[in-house]
Amino acid sequence: MGLAGERSPASGGGFSENGKFSYGYASSRGKRSSMEDFYETRVDGVDGETVGLFGVFDGHGGARAAEFVKQNLFTNLIRHPKFFSDTKSAIAETYTHTDSELLKADTSHHRDAGSTASTAILVGDRLVVANVGDSRAVICRGGDAIAVSRDHKPDQTDERQRIEEAGGFVMWAGTWRVGGILAVSRAFGDKLLKQYVVADPEIKEEVVDSSLEFLILASDGLWDVVTNEEAVAMVKPILDSEQAAKRLLAEASQRGSADNITCVVVRFLEQNNGMGRATNDQAS
Repeated sequence: MGLAGERSPASGGGFSENGKFSYGYASSRGKRSSMEDFYETRVDGVDGETVGLFGVFDGHGGARAAEFVKQNLFTNLIRHPKFFSDTKSAIAETYTHTDSELLKADTSHHRDAGSTASTAILVGDRLVVANVGDSRAVICRGGDAIAVSRDHKPDQTDERQRIEEAGGFVMWAGTWRVGGILAVSRAFGDKLLKQYVVADPEIKEEVVDSSLEFLILASDGLWDVVTNEEAVAMVKPILDSEQAAKRLLAEASQRGSADNITCVVVRFLEQNNGMGRATNDQAS
């Protein structure tokens, strides 16, 4: 338990007002000397509809890019005129717009900073997941672990081809890296590599129905040491979403994760007959 005291992990959670989902988060700098992970868990009323907005942002080269994305991405998104009518287009355009804003705001010439973004938007019976970088989104549907995002790594065939066609290169330097520098092939920021390291999200939509049990969003501090299937198996019996996120964080720490660790769990409550709410209320 010394790790928790020394590293002061943050955790919390809550419920949507319509009672359809609960959420929890846990975040720790782990073995790293600095914290570059950020997260967002928001439940907003947009045009009279309850909207859930969840994200994990893993910075590199410092914390400023991840913090900027946390502060601006969802605010920009819910203001987009097509947020309800064409959510996927709104997300894609907002990712690009927020990246442009970050590049303009970043006046530092000393060190390049960037950030991943793995986000999930709950609108009605739709779960829309968008991803840039190597944080990851995994759902449990019908008891099965299903990745609903793909880690953007430079050695993936299509990513390498895109980078090389843009005039860049991928080389081995401890791991595969863009220009021998960056171990992810898509990110916000990274001004000096922007020609090759894009912030174009891959977007996947899932229907929220009785077979969809929960969603896990996490930085690679979890996924480096825990498989998708293991994470789902750990979360499945824990109805309290905050406790589930803390369980994942504790397991990643115990397994020796060398990175910052951030986990967000969203549990869909329609099929639980309010059991999750009762459990969480008792715990609070």
